[in-house]
Amino acid sequence: MHEVVIIGAGLAGLTCARALQSGGVDCVVVEAGDAPGGRVRTDEVEGFRLDRGFQVLLTAYPAARAALDYAALRLGEFEPGARVATPEGPARVSDPWRRPGRFWETLLAPVGTMGDKVRVGALRLAATRGMAADGWPSGNVAGGGEIRSTAEELERRGFSPLMRERFLRPWLSGIFLERELSTPAAMLFFVYGMFARGAAALPAGGMQRIPEQLAAGLRPGTLRLGETARAVGVGQVTLVSGETLRAREVVVAVEAGAEAALGLDGGGNEVAWRGVTCVQWAAPRSPLGGEPVLWLNGTGRGQVNTVVVPSDVAAGYAPAGQTLVSTTVLGEPGLGGAEANGALTGVLREEMKGYFGPEVGDWRPLAVQRILRALPVLARPGRGYAPERSPVGVWRCGDCVASASIQGAMASGAAVAAAILKRG
Repeated sequence: MHEVVIIGAGLAGLTCARALQSGGVDCVVVEAGDAPGGRVRTDEVEGFRLDRGFQVLLTAYPAARAALDYAALRLGEFEPGARVATPEGPARVSDPWRRPGRFWETLLAPVGTMGDKVRVGALRLAATRGMAADGWPSGNVAGGGEIRSTAEELERRGFSPLMRERFLRPWLSGIFLERELSTPAAMLFFVYGMFARGAAALPAGGMQRIPEQLAAGLRPGTLRLGETARAVGVGQVTLVSGETLRAREVVVAVEAGAEAALGLDGGGNEVAWRGVTCVQWAAPRSPLGGEPVLWLNGTGRGQVNTVVVPSDVAAGYAPAGQTLVSTTVLGEPGLGGAEANGALTGVLREEMKGYFGPEVGDWRPLAVQRILRALPVLARPGRGYAPERSPVGVWRCGDCVASASIQGAMASGAAVAAAILKRG
């Protein structure tokens, strides 16, 4: 009999297991997949390392800083800013606090008014003022129970339509995976604060290095891959194989919506999802000249929202002499198939020739990733996750109960572990 059985080896489940074992509690983690990571996975295709969708680690995430060895991950960092395609031509926006030498270039960039640039500074101050240990700033979200959307908050702060459409919308929609910016403003402040306090980074060899590092810190035999949980009862988990694992506590750390499949009551907390399509390309050379920078489509037309070159940012993403280019398209991913994927890559190729020149014709599609469940949609993301034990001894953790981020997943896992350790 184990003290704790954890279902799911995503970031939440792995963080929970690490914290429990550090506290002297025996646990086992059962994972249906063939590797740890959940939605944070990296595939190898023809020597390229393809993350499943464009993901980054924000190094200021408190939960990540507490649990991960950044040096061992050999992080490569993005430039603090972005290149932006505008109707007038290419522009650059940099963080003047980190790149003061680019202050005038940023000030004159045709992505907003002079007043907008001042408002960016005010937003940064609001996002970092009074930041608590968990990374969430205080006093920035409307009181009285009101929940403003990110779009409403940006308009309330006086950002011009020019700034919202050319820079803020493509940048934030690439994070929130939705163009309307209906995401609660709490996430705007949180994310902006994390960018201001740290870097956006990729581990050498792909994002899956993060869960691999967490899993490597577990005691031998803790992680059981290829084991699917079928049902959860009082003090036990039954696997599809027929084996029953008995435990004092059970932690469910799988995708939102899995409760019913395990015979559990979801508590009415059904979670919607946002999807995304990411097309990965092999290229002879980088369209961004080797600079580790994010490219944004601020023209208001076309399908591509962002372009990144992971092999410019971190080692191990592409074979020697080749480049990995990743393009993100927002909206419902669709069902795919060879014909649909071929049509999409053809459209994107022609579109990107307008930004990067005829050399895009030499790019070779490696994968069309249509990710239906990329981010959970949360009505109230924030620090307010208080772990609760159900009547049958089940705990729940994951980004779906905290915030749709690596921080949300890891922090919720750590919170559940702390609650279990407190029970003794």
